[in-house]
Amino acid sequence: MSYLHRMTCRTEGIRATVPVRWRGLDGMVGVFWQAEGQAGAKGYYLSPDPRIVLFLNDVSSHILVSNRDNAIAAGGRPMMRAIYVPAGVPLWSRFTGGHRFAHLDLHIHRDRLLRFLSPPLGASDALSALRRPVEVQDAPALATLAGLLADELSRPGRHPLFAESLIGSIATGLLDIPAGGGDRVSGGLTPAQMRRLTAALKARADRRMTVADMAATVGLSESWFAAVFKQTTGQTPLQWQLAQRIARAQRMLAESALTVADVAAQLGFSDQAHLTRVFRQITGETPAAWRRMQAAG
Repeated sequence: MSYLHRMTCRTEGIRATVPVRWRGLDGMVGVFWQAEGQAGAKGYYLSPDPRIVLFLNDVSSHILVSNRDNAIAAGGRPMMRAIYVPAGVPLWSRFTGGHRFAHLDLHIHRDRLLRFLSPPLGASDALSALRRPVEVQDAPALATLAGLLADELSRPGRHPLFAESLIGSIATGLLDIPAGGGDRVSGGLTPAQMRRLTAALKARADRRMTVADMAATVGLSESWFAAVFKQTTGQTPLQWQLAQRIARAQRMLAESALTVADVAAQLGFSDQAHLTRVFRQITGETPAAWRRMQAAG
């Protein structure tokens, strides 16, 4: 299948440092970028086809992303090293500081992915997997495949089938495909979605996300996400998030000399009294009393 990607791309303050390498394949286009972004650089990306982005170096502390323009202006979430962006999902990015980076952009026609995934998964499960966004920070196997593909795009020396098979392996390794067909909690979130949500929350220093951001992380509408999240965990998204923040507070109290007020400030509580009230509701103790118990034990 001859294929040219049709992504809308607008960037400011980002430039290639070496000539861009790309290769057209069967229903796919692989692009290898080596570039740099200035502090405050930004980008907007929207494609009618599925897209995979793989960074060869860590950019999570330098690039913020969001699926909503107003959210990126207010902050955004850290860019992970491997992301899958479903067809039609917009992405905004912003650099918090100057940074050099290298990444692969893999544009894949939807029908090509379905032709690859449907035989083993079935058409329905394949379509579902293509609708779910994925963001992963630590994926050594994907990093190895990305390095092989970057080399092949930079210095083509093998039959196109080699690059196509690498892209297929990357897609199946990255996409949210339940293992063994029984990984999904009936009517709820998959363990993979919960892992992705937990990783996204941990990537934020204050452990705070809106319900809309949590829903976007796992590729669901806000109302549907809230319903299936409670069915999966027995808690509302905000109750779960609050418990995660208190768990983080416990680790900070046990492992550092920070004052309770400092912990409250770092985790986004309005003041020490606010943290103390919530901490007691969840653990049954005040932060100071809990810390003394840990020290005594």
